[in-house]
Amino acid sequence: MTNSNAIAHVLREARFDDVPSIREIFNHAIIHTTAVYSYEPYSVEEMEDWFNKKLSQKFPVYVSTLNDKVTGFVTYGKFRERPAYKYCAEHSIYVHHDYRRQGIARLLMHKIIDVAQLNELHSLIGGIDASNQISIDFHSEFGFEKAGLIKEVGYKFNKWLDLQFMQLIFETPRNPKEG
Repeated sequence: MTNSNAIAHVLREARFDDVPSIREIFNHAIIHTTAVYSYEPYSVEEMEDWFNKKLSQKFPVYVSTLNDKVTGFVTYGKFRERPAYKYCAEHSIYVHHDYRRQGIARLLMHKIIDVAQLNELHSLIGGIDASNQISIDFHSEFGFEKAGLIKEVGYKFNKWLDLQFMQLIFETPRNPKEG
């Protein structure tokens, strides 16, 4: 179900001048949620380094905008460092707290799935705080399946946190190769 607010949102590749807005969204998640297992908000320099690293490694970063305001972002990066993991990526989706429940996350998820397949990935992984049933259900709607639970792997807000991995497997790449 798409509502009129979601239709007005535009998806595009992120630009360097979007980094302050991305930082605002990400830092809000750090401060107020268990979506990110970090304690301290990112500095301007850390977020700029994050963005530049994404670009240099050719990882996608897309933003949703409404009237030129960034309302959310999606990206993926390496799941693990070793070369045999090259067809697997871990994605992240964040929506500005003032724009949730408007279909933005769905737009972003469709985009990152399309990009992952175009880039010949075989698997997309989501690491979700196990208490975040909304995100788990959301991922399930897109065909992600539970792929493992790591108990008490994080500690934030004076409690132990369990990490639920969810995985979506594609039929790509057409011709996987080692090396």
